[in-house]
Amino acid sequence: MPPDNLNELIESALVVDDSTLQRQHSVTLLQELGVDLIYEAGNGNEALDLLALLKLPPRLAVIDLEMPGMDGIELIQQLQHKGIDIPLIVASSRETSLLLSVETMIHALGMNLIGVLQKPLNQSQLRAALQSFRPNGDNARADDDPLPSMCENDLGAAIAAGQVLPYYQPKIDVQTGILKGVEALARWIHPERGMIPPDRFIPMAEQCGLIHELTISMMDQAMGQAAVWHSRGLAIKVAVNLSPLSLEQPDFLHRILQLVDKHALPADHVVLEITESSVVAHKGNSLGMLARLRLKGFGLSIDDYGTGFSSMQQLARIPFTELKIDRSFVHGAHERKNLRVILQSALDMAQRLELVTVAEGVETMEDWRLLQDFGCSLGQGYLIGKPMPANELPLWLKGHHRRLPELRPLGRGAATGGAV
Repeated sequence: MPPDNLNELIESALVVDDSTLQRQHSVTLLQELGVDLIYEAGNGNEALDLLALLKLPPRLAVIDLEMPGMDGIELIQQLQHKGIDIPLIVASSRETSLLLSVETMIHALGMNLIGVLQKPLNQSQLRAALQSFRPNGDNARADDDPLPSMCENDLGAAIAAGQVLPYYQPKIDVQTGILKGVEALARWIHPERGMIPPDRFIPMAEQCGLIHELTISMMDQAMGQAAVWHSRGLAIKVAVNLSPLSLEQPDFLHRILQLVDKHALPADHVVLEITESSVVAHKGNSLGMLARLRLKGFGLSIDDYGTGFSSMQQLARIPFTELKIDRSFVHGAHERKNLRVILQSALDMAQRLELVTVAEGVETMEDWRLLQDFGCSLGQGYLIGKPMPANELPLWLKGHHRRLPELRPLGRGAATGGAV
């Protein structure tokens, strides 16, 4: 059976492939999944000519890469250039590294990519990709709904009123499954607009000069919650993201030390996460501030490792205690050789530098097993737990303890341990 309501969401599709046999195969698969209206084109030029004749574009395009005339890569670029917004599936028999490059390009162009699939296509493969489909209308409503006039007044008042709250995402030991810490992630709970995600208001806070107050508020709340957990026997570490702008504030260290004293929380139970690119962009006093924070006992984590161009240099000159590997190198690593090599190299290097390693974006058991094989320290992602309010963590923990046997390496028993 087709995924629920698939034929309502994707009533039309365009298949672009120079091979008549493979094009017909894709058409048949889409028909079996409930797509009624399917257009066909043999290359990029034909596809653009067809789209120019249609009053409404198809709700999905399945595009081959190797085609005569205009290839699939150029076609995708032309679609973006012409403002034709069609959710894309790339289908090709080419090597994984090339497909990964195309995937990265599509994301960089800001286009809606449903999946990059290896040929020959099969129904289960296509079905899985389509189940993650988001209709264009839903995306457009989210993108076309900016935060009007929400700057100093609204956001500043929200911070003061406690509307910007930390949600906590668990970080667990990859070998034992035991909860070791949480990352505090800012969420703005607006009384009228509901949940506002951080990528909408963090840049605003930096532009309005509110990021320092937001950071201090998040640290105050996160440290206070960690102290409560400690008092109940759950001695886990809490990680908080730092803006590079806060590192330039002369009173930043003093204010953090005040919070540590206020909540009677050991500094070594607080991890400060800094993106590698932010340190490159804000040298100034930032390096000195990071050194002083480490001197006081705080953990320092290099976040999104591998996404910048100066990672090695950062590790050499900043006293990091933890390395967080970006989800782009973790998600799907079990099926992509290039990602596996990069992931293993980063983990090996971090282990030699005696750094705690955290893998972000763990969503499948196959990637989890790979992290176990490679000796990663901690894992974080939706396979383990989503970001949640503090009051939901105990309930999550009870359910998580029942999952420990399946999360541990194959062949190991369900050993006990860790705070409950």
